[in-house]
Amino acid sequence: MLLDVRAFLATARAGSFSGAARSIGVAPSVITKRVGRLETRVGTPLFIRSTRKLSLTAEGERLRPRLQELVGEIDLTLDGAQTAGITGQLRIKAPTTIGTLYVGPALVAFQSEHPGIAIEFVLMDRGVNPLEEGLDIALGALPQSYASVEETPLCAYRRMLVGAPAYLERNPAPVVPGDIAQHDCLAFVPIGLSWVFQSDRAQISVDVHARMTVNDSRVLIAATEAGLGLSIVPQHLVAESLEAGRLVPVMQDFPIPPLWFKAMVPRTKASRPAVAALVKHLVEWFADFPQQPTPTART
Repeated sequence: MLLDVRAFLATARAGSFSGAARSIGVAPSVITKRVGRLETRVGTPLFIRSTRKLSLTAEGERLRPRLQELVGEIDLTLDGAQTAGITGQLRIKAPTTIGTLYVGPALVAFQSEHPGIAIEFVLMDRGVNPLEEGLDIALGALPQSYASVEETPLCAYRRMLVGAPAYLERNPAPVVPGDIAQHDCLAFVPIGLSWVFQSDRAQISVDVHARMTVNDSRVLIAATEAGLGLSIVPQHLVAESLEAGRLVPVMQDFPIPPLWFKAMVPRTKASRPAVAALVKHLVEWFADFPQQPTPTART
């Protein structure tokens, strides 16, 4: 029965039997058989089958989070029975840029210290619920929270509004947030087209005209340096560009509220030795980032 449940959860994540088969390492026919057995057991279809893709039925949507929790509890029990060091497999998600530049090296160092742990590292820029996606840890800075998911802040993720000198020669620099509407803007897809600024009294939200939208900060910075428009970028990625004069800060009297880069862990997995060890490692790894007072961890 456990194999059938795992096949169901893998299929729900992948959206196809073939994708689930690749993630588990078996033939698609095996996944189909296991899902069919589970559907027979519960007495109702769990997927709507079409020629294009699979989608969950209402019963499948209802069962998915609970089955994911149960599998997590089983994994936790089995991990607790292991005594010879930390072992197991971890599925981790992180945004592309920070994942490549910072999380990747952190995972390499962690796995070197714990050779008994296998890691599957996925880079994607959309926010995901780690419980629904079958992840052990989802890393990100978007202001999203999920039920039954614990959050551990890792570091402040400071951002700033910048532009190239050439662009600002052609276009007067904005003085107040409302001026942004008259400018070409380069937008980071996960943040969207509503930009938020901090004033002395409150936060101010401005809808912007996006000349370009992109989901990679390095492409965003290159486009800004080329004079295509204004953008909100992570401070740690533009320090060199600012020092070299390729970019300049804009509208510093209205700073961008910082986000928090955090580790999100399903509550059922938080006590797994491998998960707890990696979260501790990440907290220490990111301690060198510029910090503001650390918020209380959310449980």
